[in-house]
Amino acid sequence: MKYLLIVFIVFLALAPLSHFVPSKRQRLIARLREYAALNGLFVEFRQPPGRFASAASANRGARHIYYGKRLPYARSSTAVTRGGWVLEEGAWRPVNWRDPVPDPLSRLPAQAYAATVDEGSCGVYWDEAGGEVEVDLICSVLEDWARELRPVEGDFA
Repeated sequence: MKYLLIVFIVFLALAPLSHFVPSKRQRLIARLREYAALNGLFVEFRQPPGRFASAASANRGARHIYYGKRLPYARSSTAVTRGGWVLEEGAWRPVNWRDPVPDPLSRLPAQAYAATVDEGSCGVYWDEAGGEVEVDLICSVLEDWARELRPVEGDFA
């Protein structure tokens, strides 16, 4: 009986430490973000574009994950204009009605819900509800999109 009481007290003392053990979901997200970083992307919290920001905040809370691809520095005067697109009713739509929808966005996984481009990067917002396959697809799409925005010198595509 004494030993059972000692074991119970030890478990009781160690129970608060279980809060520091990451859950399966937290481990998956950490693995996805590391995989993205190893494949040339950066991951950060950002506000989604335009009118979608307030609607997305209501639906998803204040946490919006942006997987981005940095654009190479352009020595020429070709400037990338800012733009934003959202996925509404299964179709990508521009936040600013004048911006054409980039072709690579059509290949994004279903978990992606917004995309933006600015002077330094292009990227997507998504739910991180997939796996490495979806991250590979996002990497491929962002590579193609970055190449469209700023072709690398010697790239004749």
